[in-house]
Amino acid sequence: MQVLIEMKDIIKVFPPNVVAVDNVTTDFRKGEIHAIVGENGAGKSTLMKVFYGLEQFNQGEIRYLGQTVRFQEPGEAIARGIGMVHQEILLIPQYTVWENIVLGAEPINFLGVIDRQRARQMVQSKIDEFQFNLDIDAKVDDISVAARQKVEILKLLYRNVSVLILDEPTAVLTPQEIPQLFNELRRLRDHGHTILFISHHLEEVLTLSDRITVMRKGKKIATVQAEETTKEELAEMMVGRAVLFTSHREKSNPGMEVFSIENLTYVDGTHHTRLENINFHVREGELVGIAGVEGNGQFELVNSIMGLIRVTQGKISVNGFDITNAEILERRRYISFVSQDRGKMGAAVKASILENVMMTHHRLNPDFTTWKGLILNDQFARQFTRQIEQQFAVVMGNQDNPFRSLSGGNQQKVILGRELLLDTPFLLLDQPTRGLDVGSIEYVHETILKMRELKRAILLISADLEELFRIADRILVLHRGKIAADLPTDQTNIEQIGYLMLEGKEKNLAKEAN
Repeated sequence: MQVLIEMKDIIKVFPPNVVAVDNVTTDFRKGEIHAIVGENGAGKSTLMKVFYGLEQFNQGEIRYLGQTVRFQEPGEAIARGIGMVHQEILLIPQYTVWENIVLGAEPINFLGVIDRQRARQMVQSKIDEFQFNLDIDAKVDDISVAARQKVEILKLLYRNVSVLILDEPTAVLTPQEIPQLFNELRRLRDHGHTILFISHHLEEVLTLSDRITVMRKGKKIATVQAEETTKEELAEMMVGRAVLFTSHREKSNPGMEVFSIENLTYVDGTHHTRLENINFHVREGELVGIAGVEGNGQFELVNSIMGLIRVTQGKISVNGFDITNAEILERRRYISFVSQDRGKMGAAVKASILENVMMTHHRLNPDFTTWKGLILNDQFARQFTRQIEQQFAVVMGNQDNPFRSLSGGNQQKVILGRELLLDTPFLLLDQPTRGLDVGSIEYVHETILKMRELKRAILLISADLEELFRIADRILVLHRGKIAADLPTDQTNIEQIGYLMLEGKEKNLAKEAN
């Protein structure tokens, strides 16, 4: 198989002296699906960004189609047939599918205006060629998350990209949608496209990939044939030790009710009902998971609990206290909160690591201040930051460095440490392991289960059904703002939950049999 991309002795150093990619040599072949896996901060994303022109490397050589290249920005890479689909979907919701795809590369007629008919024909031709099953006239706001991901891929195929870099392509998909995506990626490979993808899901990596490159601490550990390795071997190469893939969740013996929501409804400013008659509770020593396709009310539920939006009706209680109309700081006396959006809600990325660790603690814990709360206790804060660094295996430099200097995974570890160490009865965890590697996920799951053993009530919102089945006692399914099911984890399975997420009701097996 022809070598398409060669990366030789690549070194990338971030100021002042953080070596993100350390003398990496690897290659990618034409017409293969090649996965890049590694711990947070291992350098896998940086290596791809260096190739794509998002980051500039300090030393080494990149050869593409036999020629030495050094892309200064992504536009140069796209012009050479290389495209990248980021984990965050970047489409205009009010535009149609075809409008999003041609945006910035519209065909122009002799009058100098967009040739809409030709544009639609060109987009439809690409959809037919790759069997993507999309309605070109549908508004992006009205299609599923999986369909939006297809639109992102088609934007690149429309520009005749032959190398696709995918960052966590299954992160927002349901179990039923993942095989469809994999089939589409295999079709692209069979058409001669090269696909490079970053993923934390090792089973998916093994299912889809032809070859796998493993990185650790900026270095390449190995490139292996997918058919010749196992999930356990990959994980050990990634983290340097054996990793457990099964939780030690004991059968729960929940105590008194800690958190409850009664008859909760939320109608937004456009008069759309986003949450309708939500009722559930979480008891001490119980971990309740919430599953649902993204956009089915999870965001509004979290914001309702945290007081970021005012509910239309209903009641929210913690330890018997009605917090429905309480201020955010008052809620924080009862709730530890890990937001899924660490950059906007979970942290102040321009502030220092130390300042981010202190957040909330400095308002609720008197040890963080002196002189009757007027002056911050810098010594105690730095000691607390060191505790989080060690306890949660955070890779960081100086505590005074900006928070954004940390890798995404290490940012998440700092936030988790800060929140889990708050003395609260209720934990609200929204995608707490998103962006973490297998070793870190194992540690976070163990930590969450320890919180459960300490009789804390936990509500976990996760797009990862395997995660929910590994550590949750019960699973609620949100569908179009309603609770479609409330099932003990031991009495259901991933297929049933996935179907409920898509359809909002149980599968009619009798009808299917007929």
